[in-house]
Amino acid sequence: MSSTNIKPPIYDAAAVQPMRDELIYAGFEEALTPEAVDAAINEKNGKSVLFFVNSVCGCAAGSARPGVTLALQSTIIPDRFITSFAGQERDAIEHLREKYLSEFPPSSPCVALFKDGELKYMMPRIEIEGREPEEIADTLREQFEIHCSNQGPSISPEKYSKLVHSITCGSKIPLN
Repeated sequence: MSSTNIKPPIYDAAAVQPMRDELIYAGFEEALTPEAVDAAINEKNGKSVLFFVNSVCGCAAGSARPGVTLALQSTIIPDRFITSFAGQERDAIEHLREKYLSEFPPSSPCVALFKDGELKYMMPRIEIEGREPEEIADTLREQFEIHCSNQGPSISPEKYSKLVHSITCGSKIPLN
């Protein structure tokens, strides 16, 4: 899939920017194209990659983003943290789902952990819904201890204490 066949975003870009900004603030890089998804996931030499599919849904706002960023405050974290936004980077997300997460139904938000390009752990939306951020962070930390070796945290505790999570209901996000 080429980035020249870009499907337009579903949501207003300005309305979802705060949801992007909190992840970037915590150290995430964005994968905006299928090629960027491949480049990020196919890290080799023992490299681990946490891939977060961002979303406008309430569980992304209330639990997933806060849980993922909290997990990255651990002493052991992945080497890279990548994100794409469902409904925004539509080609990138479709590629991710077809090539790397095909054994799972489409899920947003979701969190996938890869090592040497191989999926090691997947937390679909159903395992996010109804859970507190601390529970999500604890589960991810357990996986980091098994599959990762990079020293954390992703940002300093002082910087993390200033992180403001965007708690916006997806039904209030304007469509394009």
